[in-house]
Amino acid sequence: MSSALECHNARKVFYVKRERKNGSILSRLFARLIPKYKMVEAVDRLTFHVEPGEIFGILGPNGSGKSTLIRLISTLLLPDEGCITVFGHDVVKERFQVRKLINRVSVDAAFFKGLSAMENLSYTARLYDLDKGAWQDTAADILERLGLKTDKLHEPLEDLSRGMQQKIAVARALLTRPLLLLLDEPTTGLDPVSKKEVQDFVLEERALRGTTVVLTTHDMQEADRLCDRIAIIDYGRFVAMDTPGGLKSQVSPNGEDVTLEEVFFALTGKRLKDNGKPENGDVR
Repeated sequence: MSSALECHNARKVFYVKRERKNGSILSRLFARLIPKYKMVEAVDRLTFHVEPGEIFGILGPNGSGKSTLIRLISTLLLPDEGCITVFGHDVVKERFQVRKLINRVSVDAAFFKGLSAMENLSYTARLYDLDKGAWQDTAADILERLGLKTDKLHEPLEDLSRGMQQKIAVARALLTRPLLLLLDEPTTGLDPVSKKEVQDFVLEERALRGTTVVLTTHDMQEADRLCDRIAIIDYGRFVAMDTPGGLKSQVSPNGEDVTLEEVFFALTGKRLKDNGKPENGDVR
């Protein structure tokens, strides 16, 4: 069987406007000689593959290129160079075929906030032309497994908690039975109970259906718990890729107990702040 996901020299560049600071007349004159925009390598010639049924983690702080890579895989952005395929389909030349095979959950899921959970799921079902009877049973099963109370399913989403909304986003993504599920920081901002419920569900879905998952996160414990392999990304490049145990052994060859955060610091020279933002870095 071919790989679920293959990236070959994938590259994405953004041009970001430089900040202009007030200063002396001389400094302002020199500033005019500097280009107005600077080039940012959001994804810098990445090559990797993901096997069917694998949970592949991309670990890094905000600004490292994780979300840009997910958008490239999901056909929301076009790569400037290189090739990305999902189950053999090119994300540029065969983007409509790719979209039938994938679904995505982002950190800020977009909903019709005035509609209920079931109304939002109904919209998704109609968009994907799902059988009416089948999708309702599927949705009920997913929501029950995620621990959502049935009395909340008909309330406007704007009245529900962040954790409940994110669970509904997961349910919406899985309603179409994707072969490749893209999770872009799906548990950021959730309380510990909701976070564990979403993580448990991801593991259960992989076990039941063999779903391939690509997970981006800056939560080291989440990556350690869920992922078969982890790539550590920094400024658009993978600085290491291995199993969680393999990454730990790279920085602790004597078998000393280390955390993934210690691995990340050893490989990048950075630590993550409590809010998940890098202490030095740009936004991507």
